[in-house]
Amino acid sequence: MLVRKTATRFAGVAAAAGLSLALLFSASTTAFADAGFQRWIAGFRSTALQNGISATTFDRAFRNVRDVDPEVLEKARFQPEFTAPVWDYFDNRVHEEAVANGRAMARQWKPWLDRIEARFGVDRHILLAIWSMESNYGEILKNDKVMRNVVRSLATLAYGDQRRAKFAQTQLIAALKILQSGDIDESHLMGSWAGAMGHTQFIPTSYQRYAVDIDGNGKRDIWYSVPDALATAANLLAKNGWQTGRTWGYEVKLPEGRKFPNGSLSVAKWQSLGITRARGKPFRDGNEMAELKVLDGRSGPAFLMTKNFSVLKRYNNADKYALAVGLLADEIAGYGGLVRDWNRPFTKLSFQEKQELQQRLSTFGYYEGKFDGKIGEGSRAAIRAFQAQAGLEQDGHPSMEVLLRLRKR
Repeated sequence: MLVRKTATRFAGVAAAAGLSLALLFSASTTAFADAGFQRWIAGFRSTALQNGISATTFDRAFRNVRDVDPEVLEKARFQPEFTAPVWDYFDNRVHEEAVANGRAMARQWKPWLDRIEARFGVDRHILLAIWSMESNYGEILKNDKVMRNVVRSLATLAYGDQRRAKFAQTQLIAALKILQSGDIDESHLMGSWAGAMGHTQFIPTSYQRYAVDIDGNGKRDIWYSVPDALATAANLLAKNGWQTGRTWGYEVKLPEGRKFPNGSLSVAKWQSLGITRARGKPFRDGNEMAELKVLDGRSGPAFLMTKNFSVLKRYNNADKYALAVGLLADEIAGYGGLVRDWNRPFTKLSFQEKQELQQRLSTFGYYEGKFDGKIGEGSRAAIRAFQAQAGLEQDGHPSMEVLLRLRKR
């Protein structure tokens, strides 16, 4: 497009002036923010010392913490509002690659899993599933865009996020105590934006309560010692009532047209109401108490959840999380997947096909993310953009229908 030189020159001057003012304002705001942050750190020092943190530990921990972490505040303030449908949650967590990697890890770490299972009584496949859910078997720890300085992250939240300030201060004191114990040094105390740490993603207070040094090197190291991380997860479950040798629950078949009571009943009582196991096998113990859970309506899979399901929720207090751990653990152990699948409004892709979908979307300029087979908001936005261009319904679903259209291009 042709534009007169005088207009171009004027626009350039205006833009430069506007940019200069914006940069000046941004720098000024940052300076004030950093000064305020430094005053907060100075004030928090006395609080830390009153809570048993030595001056040496505090000063060493904050030596390189000069300003807030803006990405932490962004993540805290703008958590995704998208509420994933139930199938989306499980598709991104219980899939072929997670199962294959879990089985590989079971072979690699068998001697340690033998010891951990014998000591804590927690099924190894449950621990492997938690490891997958929390850090993709440690792969997240290698991602510099995810991992960050725990002291800086928690200090940022305590200073800049009123909703999380109390939580962050409590966790920050606990993190400083971890440093003071010598289990880890400040340069390696890394975690998520909210301070979750290590292979099994423990917040500092939970680390203090449950961390285990099972490899015997004198340090409870959930960052670099896989045995310590898995033992720590096992210790949490054991101390919260894990029942050795029992399942987390059963996929079941519901009789048509029958209503069921809320709450916990014996498995035998549920049987008397017409509920059977999905694959037709007998229940292990009719006296065991269980609760009926239907996360996707009566037309989706149904489950009887036992005591161990409630224990899993002590790790993360969400039905979907605990169920994903249980389902993934069963698949890693070779028990098979769901008999009745989730209700999807499209034809499901395999994990490899979802990677192919992302690659093809990238080839045609719709997607810029990783080809990781996980369908997040970036992948959904790319799918919707392609659907719009192709004249399809813009639902953002990672469907076989979309992949086939991409293959034809």
